[in-house]
Amino acid sequence: MASNAEATPAAPPQLGLWDAVSIIIGIVIGTSIYVTPSIINGHLHSPTEVMVLWTVGGVLCLIGALCYAELGTAYPRMGGDYVYLTKAFGPWFGFQFGWAQLAVILTASIGMMGFAFGDYAVKLMGLSESEAAPVIKVVLAVLAVGGLTAVNIMGVVMGKHTQNVLSLTKVIGLGGIIVAGLVYGKPDGAWVASKATESVPSYGVALILVLYAYGGWNDAAFVAAEMRNKRQIPTTLLLGTGGVMIIYLLINAAYIQALGFQATQGFNPSPIAARSAGVMGEWAAKSISLLVMISALGAINGLLFTGSRVCSALGTEYSLFASLGRWHPKFGSPVWSLSAMAAIAIAMILGVGTEIGQGLIDSALGTMHIGPMPWKKYFGGFDTLFAGTAPVFWFFFLLTGLALFVLRENDKATRRPFLVPLYPYTPTIFCAMCLFGLYSALDYAGLVSLIGIVPLLIGVPLYAVSRYRPQLAEGEQPAAEPKSETPPWLAEQPAAPPVPAAPPPSEPAAPTETPAAAPAPVASSPLASATAPLPATTDFIPLPSAPVPVSPTSEEPEPPPEENPFASFK
Repeated sequence: MASNAEATPAAPPQLGLWDAVSIIIGIVIGTSIYVTPSIINGHLHSPTEVMVLWTVGGVLCLIGALCYAELGTAYPRMGGDYVYLTKAFGPWFGFQFGWAQLAVILTASIGMMGFAFGDYAVKLMGLSESEAAPVIKVVLAVLAVGGLTAVNIMGVVMGKHTQNVLSLTKVIGLGGIIVAGLVYGKPDGAWVASKATESVPSYGVALILVLYAYGGWNDAAFVAAEMRNKRQIPTTLLLGTGGVMIIYLLINAAYIQALGFQATQGFNPSPIAARSAGVMGEWAAKSISLLVMISALGAINGLLFTGSRVCSALGTEYSLFASLGRWHPKFGSPVWSLSAMAAIAIAMILGVGTEIGQGLIDSALGTMHIGPMPWKKYFGGFDTLFAGTAPVFWFFFLLTGLALFVLRENDKATRRPFLVPLYPYTPTIFCAMCLFGLYSALDYAGLVSLIGIVPLLIGVPLYAVSRYRPQLAEGEQPAAEPKSETPPWLAEQPAAPPVPAAPPPSEPAAPTETPAAAPAPVASSPLASATAPLPATTDFIPLPSAPVPVSPTSEEPEPPPEENPFASFK
């Protein structure tokens, strides 16, 4: 079992404003922006619809960022959603969220980004047609995850510097695509509307893909405890999400300007970013593969950095996962959380990203009389993994939105440095977005959603055998009453300075007139005890062993302790 010293970061908070913004940019801008715009445009009719839809998606994410800003400043502890769900709905929901992040959501995302890194690395080396290409992809994916895990184990400073470099390189590369498209693109007819591949625009499908491209902006809440200035949490979320929104609008405008709207519609094996940069020459098109690789590495590093803090919080409070809460005494990093996430992600790469792994999974399903996974339906193994884990992601996203309402009502005593504007309309819009995402993800995944649901079911017995040990944040008061046999109204008396009772003006105090007597009986009510003179010492006077005269009124049963109005928050 981890000790308290092992379960907390060894170093003081070291993340500044731009470090946290860099984490958001690094996680959000993964590989989707280089590929999915052409699929999104295939469901729309005009460039105007494209720009409006990306704007709507960005605004919805900004609304979500406002909700997270209130929660993050009210509860600036390590773990983000894990803390909010635990406080709002109880330990079981927090445990399920932490377990889902470890077993499904974050590790699956890391695995997908690792496989994307290997895929584009093979393309850059010109080995796509080689027979060894599948093996090379897997090897490179494993090396990417393992290498960045080692970097983060070396400490927060090393991890954040790596993230800053990768995010800056990514933004510079995207800036190159924007310049190439807007400056060297063809202006004639580029923004002309055309008939889409469907008779009616599929705004719902297009919006869910847009929201997927924006996914990850909330992960900065996981590292709130490691920010030097907790008041900058709202600024971090809004700057990061708003910055990504501006980049996405510019990059989509560059795609349309470079290729023309019709050429951006529909699935194409060549990424839209490569085709857009191709207006500057073949070298520019090839450089997109390098840019996608850098983006994938930035996403892996950011997911490892933030996700390990959720797993560490889980280990801090649950004995079964106590090792996850241990931090390296020298490097000040959650070494076991990082190692566990890397191991699960690599297992997913080997199991879902290879034909051998897919065969083993199908064989295991066959023993349970379940049909094989429809791998080809979702364009390969890792797209299948995304389809299966998306419903779990949106489910917990929705719970976090509902937690804002619950905590506003039930935890009014907690100070909130930031309040979401236009409450309750703003969080209601956020919850509606999450409901839409959950419905769309379930409708799209179907039976494949079992990939995410089954691990959640496994978490039920794990919670039953794990002992909950709530940890207090710095300066937080314990929710449980102190274990003492002394009545609560007596136990609280020493905290207040004793105030001697003033003698009545008409009858001056006469010490000689007060004969020695047995100690007075215990007051029968809290008010009587509070008004009685206190001894000079702050220690309680022990009750005498001899019988004490009892007044007739003291035969009544002792009044129960006053009800603690915050007992429901334990």
